[in-house]
Amino acid sequence: MYLIIGLLIIAVGAFCQSSSYVPINKIKKWSWESYWLVQGVFAWLLFPLLGTLLSVSGASGSFGDLLSMMNANPKATWLTILFGVLWGIGGLTFGLSMRYLGVALGQSIALGTCSALGAILGPVLTGHAADLTSAVIIGVVVTLVGISIIGIAGAMKASALPEEEKKKAVKDFNFGKGIFVALLAGFMSACFNIGLNFGQDLYLEGTRPIFRALPATMLVTFGGFLTNAAYCLFQNARNKTWSDYKQKSLWGNNLLFCALAGLLWYSQFFGLSLGKGFLTDYPVLITFSWCILMSLNIVFSNVWGIILKEWKGVSRRTVTILLLGITVLIISTFLPQLI
Repeated sequence: MYLIIGLLIIAVGAFCQSSSYVPINKIKKWSWESYWLVQGVFAWLLFPLLGTLLSVSGASGSFGDLLSMMNANPKATWLTILFGVLWGIGGLTFGLSMRYLGVALGQSIALGTCSALGAILGPVLTGHAADLTSAVIIGVVVTLVGISIIGIAGAMKASALPEEEKKKAVKDFNFGKGIFVALLAGFMSACFNIGLNFGQDLYLEGTRPIFRALPATMLVTFGGFLTNAAYCLFQNARNKTWSDYKQKSLWGNNLLFCALAGLLWYSQFFGLSLGKGFLTDYPVLITFSWCILMSLNIVFSNVWGIILKEWKGVSRRTVTILLLGITVLIISTFLPQLI
């Protein structure tokens, strides 16, 4: 029963994350860099802080005690933040992979790299390589297969477009540059899970298992916020969009939807922490949990694509391959436990 509950909680978090871009569409008259920075305050600072405060509520200490404990473990704390900074770079370069390769190929390579390297390098770099059992490795491989199948469906969808639409979709196509950027984006994005692994012991004694990953999550997202904030402020200066913040009549609407987007985004890692707390009797799935989250993120993103009719007009064969890829990813979430 705990196995099912844990996977369902992670699935709910993944669904919320895949829905986080819906509120962004309601933001009015702000440039990308302005709303990205404001939603980041919620997604990477405020809600992770609230999650961490929740984690210490039943522990033997206060938030101040937690900060003192982190200060007493500077290596783990700063490595967790550092990998958060690197993860922030991954998020910023992710879009470039799709610019040079197209959505299907770029997303498949970047997410596949993120999923696999995050699951593997986390335990390896923190001295827990023994956790990478054959079941975990097989699960990672199956996840990559599922992502690749969805990538094939995306490529088939793109190939069915008129030539003019193809050029419009991938007008800056550059295979060599695209592969490099996609691999870089995937590796940097995988740093989130590496950071979580370095910070996995940064919690107070008495913290409930379902909340233990939340302090590390706060440190990783703080690092990511530094990267994204620096870039957004640079873009504000470059594009002369400081005036966005002066439009007082827009703040009520835009702040609301930025907060909602931030909450939905953070839900994936809040759900990951809670879900792992129910999987303590399944060490294989805990090691594999990063792949589970990434797989479900991809599944729900494509489900949203179907709902929003992004796949409208494609052939039945393309839809069949897409559904096959989604099915493989769903199977991959619990396959390691069956091996």
